[in-house]
Amino acid sequence: MSLRSRLSIAVAAGALAVTALATPAVAGDDPDDPRDDWGQNQNQNQNQNQGQNQGQNQGQNHNPRLSRGVVTASSLALRSAPNRGGQIIRWADRGEVVSIFCRTNGQSVQGNRQWYLLTDGTWAWGAARYIRTIGPAPRWC
Repeated sequence: MSLRSRLSIAVAAGALAVTALATPAVAGDDPDDPRDDWGQNQNQNQNQNQGQNQGQNQGQNHNPRLSRGVVTASSLALRSAPNRGGQIIRWADRGEVVSIFCRTNGQSVQGNRQWYLLTDGTWAWGAARYIRTIGPAPRWC
């Protein structure tokens, strides 16, 4: 792994740590707290809207710090690092709507070096080559 890749990962990890300390939880840690039901609504909206128009806003409770995207590959490996050598955390299917925390440059995938750090249940990296963003581009890590 190159020094540049390690630096990108370290910067992203630092940003995550600072964000975790400075902001409240994104997904509902307390299912009884009506102020923090974004994660539940996200999953509900995801299930209701798969196969429908993916370009529309997916609900009122979207966290403004996150960008959104739709998986375009038939099945996309989400990894522990922004490269093909990273451990596979989980798989995302075509049409799945994902939440994007930030983007960084990593290993090139068919000419595209950008990778997105996704926040859906687990933190994992997805190749931007196979994720179409909805709305504004994700911020840099």
